[in-house]
Amino acid sequence: MAKDLLEYLAENRQGLSKGHKAIADYITRHYDKAAFMTAVKLGAAVGTSESTVVRFAYEIGYDGYPQLQKALQEVVRNKLTYMQRIAITDENTASGDLPEKVMNRDADNIKSTLSALDKKTFEECVESILSARNIYIIGVRSSSALASFLAFYFNLMIPNVHLVSSNTASEVFEQILRAETGDVIVGISFPRYSKRTVKAMQYARSQGAKAIAITDTETSPIAENADLTLLARSNMAAFVDSLTAPMSIINALIVAVGMRKKNEVTASFERLEKIWDEYEVYEKNK
Repeated sequence: MAKDLLEYLAENRQGLSKGHKAIADYITRHYDKAAFMTAVKLGAAVGTSESTVVRFAYEIGYDGYPQLQKALQEVVRNKLTYMQRIAITDENTASGDLPEKVMNRDADNIKSTLSALDKKTFEECVESILSARNIYIIGVRSSSALASFLAFYFNLMIPNVHLVSSNTASEVFEQILRAETGDVIVGISFPRYSKRTVKAMQYARSQGAKAIAITDTETSPIAENADLTLLARSNMAAFVDSLTAPMSIINALIVAVGMRKKNEVTASFERLEKIWDEYEVYEKNK
């Protein structure tokens, strides 16, 4: 369903039966909780049966409740406040071993990311990076750690890599001012999506640069402004963004680029090792 689910429910509420109206009203008022409820739990919260919830999903155009739940999770991704995330996290981790739950969720994110990886798109991203004259990398807020990591290693392997500082909107555009055809901009953003990253991608692409998005879904704002998109699952059912899968796909990108430039990278690291040794960058084992 292309339209925001909440908007759709508001526009079509009058055509629903009494029981389905109750479900629609609950979802509209409590979308942050409903997005993570099973059909049984949602039915209990509304005061109706699981089968009524399933029929409701079919009634509004979905193939079943899982599809409705997925759609609801998609539309609320950018609406959840941190207070709402904390409430959901508390509910999801109320019992059991917390480290085990968090780490298993991270492991599931990596497995899901790998199973959905489009290898052709991944290779196109590698080719675009290798052939680019300039590479601009931008990530804001929690995604800034991912952008810094990617830029750190790319700088060791590729000339003309620019990590875009995002302190102010004007700074962003000053740094990508000369982006043009032959350049690449890599934008990294996960819920809640950064408007600054979206605007930077739009501008660079309008100037002819190729835009690569690293995000969680093809419907995310930066994916809509990208030529190529690498998808990494980000667990949104917690107040802390899970960056495990995004970091893993970035690692894969770094390794892929490095292996394609193996001779140059080897020579660069040989020089760096001498510099690090001479200037005592790292502690040595005695």
